[in-house]
Amino acid sequence: MRRTLAIIGATALAATAAACGAPSERAAEDGGGDGDATTITVGATPVPHADVLNYIQENLAADAGLNIEVTEFTDYNQPNTALVEGSLDANYFQTVPFMEDFLEGNPDADLTYVGDVHLEAFGLYSQKVGDVEELEDGAQVGVPNDAANMGRALKLLEDQGLLTLAEDSGDNPSEDDIEDNPKDLDIVPTEAAQLPRSLPDLDAAAINGNYAIEAKVADSAEALAFEETEGNPYANGLVVRSEDADDEAVAKLDELLHSDEVKQYMEEQWDGVVIPVEGDGGQG
Repeated sequence: MRRTLAIIGATALAATAAACGAPSERAAEDGGGDGDATTITVGATPVPHADVLNYIQENLAADAGLNIEVTEFTDYNQPNTALVEGSLDANYFQTVPFMEDFLEGNPDADLTYVGDVHLEAFGLYSQKVGDVEELEDGAQVGVPNDAANMGRALKLLEDQGLLTLAEDSGDNPSEDDIEDNPKDLDIVPTEAAQLPRSLPDLDAAAINGNYAIEAKVADSAEALAFEETEGNPYANGLVVRSEDADDEAVAKLDELLHSDEVKQYMEEQWDGVVIPVEGDGGQG
C-alpha cells in the first residue's frame, strides 16, 4: 500500500462525527427494535475490501442485525478523511503503518485500528520457473521501485535465501543494503503497478497483492513464495473513530470479517493472494 498522507484542515477535524453518534447509538435513537438492523457505513477500496464487505452484506449481515452500506474509494487519501469528518462509521483498506503515518500528519485525528483482517501478501511470481531454487545465476527479478514496497520485496527475497540484507537496514531496505547476492540476481526496480505486465520479460517479480489480483497474475504465473502472515505489519484491517471502538455494531462487523464464511470466501475468490489473518493484531 502506498503510504500517502491526506492532511485534514483544523476546521474539518473539529467537525468530526461525534454529533452523529456511534451506529448502535443512532439505531437506539431512531427507535429501532431488536428485530431492526443497525446501519453501519464503511469506506473501502474496491478489491478486495469492498468485495468482502458486499459478500458479508449479501450473505451474513442480516442474521447479525447489521445493514452495511459500502462507500468505495479509488485512492488511499479519502477514507480516513471521510471517517474523521463523519461521513463514514468505519473504513477497511489500510495497514497499521499507513494509519500511523496518517495520524502523524493529522495529530487532531483520533482513530483506532480494530484488528487485522487479511494480508494482501507480496508474492514472488514467475512465468519461467516453478520453484525458487530453479532461478539461475544472473536471473532478472523485478521489485517495486518505491522505497516501502522495495523493502518488502527485498525482505521476501531474503526470506527465500536469495539475498542477505544488512542487519541495520531497517524496515525499508534498498539495493544498497544487499550484503550478499549468491546468485548474482539482477534486481530490476519497476513501477509497482507495471510489474504484472513486465513479468513475461523477467525471470521473476515480487508483486503487491492488490496488483496481482487486478492483473489476475495467479492465472498466468506460478507463485514461488509469499510473505509470512505471522508478525507481518502490512495486514489490512478495520479502522474506526476511537470513541466508537467499543460500539456493538463495530464488534459485530469485526466478528463477521473474521468468520469462517469470510475466510473461505477469501481463499476461494483469490486463491491464496488474499490471506485471512488470525487474531486481532489491533492497537488501542
